[in-house]
Amino acid sequence: MAETAQEHRLRPIEKIGYGLGDTASNIVFQTVMLLLAYFYTDIFGISAAAMGTLFLAVRVLDAITDPMMGALCDRTQTRWGKFRPYLLWLCLPFAIISILTFTTPDLSSTGKLIYAYITYSLLMLVYTAINIPYCALGGVLTPDTRERVSLNGYRFFLATAGGVLVASATLPLTKLLGQGDDQKGYQLAMAVFSVLGVFFFITCFLLTKERVTQATSTARASLGKDIKLLIANDQFLVVALLNFVLLIPLAIRMGAAAYYMKWFAQREDLITPFLTTGMVAMMLGAGCASTLTKYLSKVKAYMLLQIFAMIFSASLFFLKPGQLTWMFVLFAAVQFFVQMGAPILWTMMADTVDYGEYKTERRITGLVFSGSLFSLKMGVALGGAILGWVLAHYGYQEKATEQTPATIRGIALLFTVVPAAIHLLLVGLVNLYKLDQNRCDQIRAALDERSHTASTETRANSEL
Repeated sequence: MAETAQEHRLRPIEKIGYGLGDTASNIVFQTVMLLLAYFYTDIFGISAAAMGTLFLAVRVLDAITDPMMGALCDRTQTRWGKFRPYLLWLCLPFAIISILTFTTPDLSSTGKLIYAYITYSLLMLVYTAINIPYCALGGVLTPDTRERVSLNGYRFFLATAGGVLVASATLPLTKLLGQGDDQKGYQLAMAVFSVLGVFFFITCFLLTKERVTQATSTARASLGKDIKLLIANDQFLVVALLNFVLLIPLAIRMGAAAYYMKWFAQREDLITPFLTTGMVAMMLGAGCASTLTKYLSKVKAYMLLQIFAMIFSASLFFLKPGQLTWMFVLFAAVQFFVQMGAPILWTMMADTVDYGEYKTERRITGLVFSGSLFSLKMGVALGGAILGWVLAHYGYQEKATEQTPATIRGIALLFTVVPAAIHLLLVGLVNLYKLDQNRCDQIRAALDERSHTASTETRANSEL
């Protein structure tokens, strides 16, 4: 077993290469999470209510596109593998559409809203098309569940490095490149980020290699049959639910952060340092995940992290506008513990692929990760919608010079108490996950034995 574990180890350079793919994705994803709501209301010029509805309505497409993309990946056969080629093929379209999304056209209010629906829909479509193969790639680089935690630690460390770049550089770049025109500045800043994203995706393609393949029958099955297999995977459903619920408070908190600093703290000048602090804390948290899982099971570790996130998030509610140091400290603590759980959650997802293959003798890696990404995006959509609707409920005025006390209280609730309550819900939900380390080792051994038997039979038949 020691030799097998050694064979399954990935070199640090491959882990870094894989992580850079998520750096590229997060340059866009974190811009959407951190600043798109603020951009739409205060720069682009649509109402908070319209913005909230937009975030949710666009996700209807994902119910169709996500499983189709996952199934397409599972049926892809190239000399580069099933998943890597999509990074190469789609990185440039992803960059172009990202720029268009942050472009403000000279149109009427109705025209702008239509433009926002079109460009945001296209952005999410191409994000699906490149991110599902990327996520699935992490499940076929190594079969070792411990090594997957380490791999995802690298991934989320580098993913949040992309977030740090967005948080620290977007507003300064906007001011520098826009020369007083924030609409132009956002467009040009996204152009800079998109060029970097293309480079990182290509680097990820070049430095990684697909190793885990399905040894059993690879006969083509219908998409409907594969979806039935996916739904029958009870542990996939648990992790998908965790992904969905987790992204609701993340989207609310991160989307509300700029509003919180501008209106509650009355320090618009500190938006960039505040967002950057949160992203740096997330980056550090991602790097500590594998250390925690050496001492605790995935379930216990994840439960503990959600408890900490809940406590620190709720604590923010009791601060007064002038307590800036505590705002920074508590926000950093929340982000640290939230992101520390991300590699654990995605390792769980990779393990459900093995579990599904063990049960059904069919490996549907792409479909599993497309289902997971769909649940994640639905969480982001619902969180973004809640953010917009609650802001509208409390009377938020776009492009205003002041907000009412009721509006500012609503912003404080969105940033603190609402996310804390959802983290508490996650503490209970994670107990539904049953693939502990011993069970994963048993499944891996059974799959290896099945693979060996299939290979032996193939050789015997070829000799006849």
